[in-house]
Amino acid sequence: MKSAADLVTDDLLRRYDVAGPRYTSYPTADRFVEAFGPEDYARALEQRRSAAAAFAQPLSLYVHVPFCESLCYYCACNKIITKHHDKASEYLRYLGREVDLHTQRIGLGQSVSQLHLGGGTPTFLNDDELGALMAMLKRNFSFAPGGEYSIEVDPRTIDVGRLDTLARLGFNRLSFGVQDFDPAVQKAVHRVQPAEQVFALVAAARERGFESINVDLIYGLPQQSPESFDRTLAQVVELRPDRIALYAYAHLPERFKPQRRIATVELPSGGAKISMLSRSMHRFMDAGYVYVGMDHFAVPEDALAVAKRQGRLHRNFQGYSTQPDCDLIALGVSSIGRIGATYSQNAKTLEEYYDALDHGQFPTARGLALSRDDLVRRSVIMALMCQGHVQFESVELSYLMDFKSYFAAEIAALQTQAEQGLVVVDEAGIQVTEKGWFFVRAVAMVFDRYLQTDRTRAKFSKII
Repeated sequence: MKSAADLVTDDLLRRYDVAGPRYTSYPTADRFVEAFGPEDYARALEQRRSAAAAFAQPLSLYVHVPFCESLCYYCACNKIITKHHDKASEYLRYLGREVDLHTQRIGLGQSVSQLHLGGGTPTFLNDDELGALMAMLKRNFSFAPGGEYSIEVDPRTIDVGRLDTLARLGFNRLSFGVQDFDPAVQKAVHRVQPAEQVFALVAAARERGFESINVDLIYGLPQQSPESFDRTLAQVVELRPDRIALYAYAHLPERFKPQRRIATVELPSGGAKISMLSRSMHRFMDAGYVYVGMDHFAVPEDALAVAKRQGRLHRNFQGYSTQPDCDLIALGVSSIGRIGATYSQNAKTLEEYYDALDHGQFPTARGLALSRDDLVRRSVIMALMCQGHVQFESVELSYLMDFKSYFAAEIAALQTQAEQGLVVVDEAGIQVTEKGWFFVRAVAMVFDRYLQTDRTRAKFSKII
């Protein structure tokens, strides 16, 4: 019996080997403007508080911990490389100030159903610092039972004892950064971590009852080949994490300084990358994983796979989620949040972040207030990305518009994808096919008004 991955030909993979947004938001973060500042963000929070009297929208928290002890050459995240752990205590004090500014606007005890600690390396913080951070958050917010509370983990920074601490603090989901198990690849990207170490940590995490364990992989790194990545895939299947995130490496040394340490001649060819992606899809789905969407796979019993089956997938700045569409308060340097019909991003340097808080201001550096057109297109793009279909009538009722007239050009542009078997367009709506789900970003891009006027896509990662 053929798997769904057999529907994806190398020809289609090559055809859609193009750059495009990941649509963790629409409009995407590159559209944020500096005209949106601290006062606009404060106003959005106050509007949330006013609206909460009639409708208490769920709330998520994201906390960015920027510190890392060593540099991974492929990394494009906002991070600070340091071995001086005293920097963490100062950073935590400023996080506390930022939380205080929020509670002044929205009140204490707002219910939180989702928390994610990202970085950088959140486990750069020691046990006492992580405990202090979680205690501060729990003093100011009410963490709902059964919520998703996750943390990104660098396997090189923790042991079994630290897993006990994370469980005690209330984390129920872990994401391990693996990237590749091959020693030559690890050396080339300056991230050496033996496979045995990861296997031991995952086994210990399972013994401690963590509800979901994710592993991040990257294909397209220096020294990789389809054959070497096959060995990593075999090890990952043996490890059997609940979720797998499979990302394509985007080599943009002109934008990300660490990547200049990677020798371009050591990177696999475009054809080799396509082969790695194709083999990965087949290997994971043959092993029983569900293709959730884009670069995510999950075992059938994982909450993400269940949400996919039941049509309850959502999407936020951390990717696919089972949590309802909700406001996101983002704390820490460079973090991106969403309140109502606004997006905002904090200052990208510690100096600017600290300076704003020293002056009693939100560290908002830029953002966006969404227009009506943004909201309409966001609803369509997120429906495609999460449910794989759009019903014209539901959009028309929500926004009092005629879908086929408003999106006449986009429906015409979908004809090529319909001929390729990626979508079905009829009188009632748009349906992404089983094959089209592998290329859902390309389908969503048709409705992106900003891409229609700006064809410069080099700033985005490849869509497959």
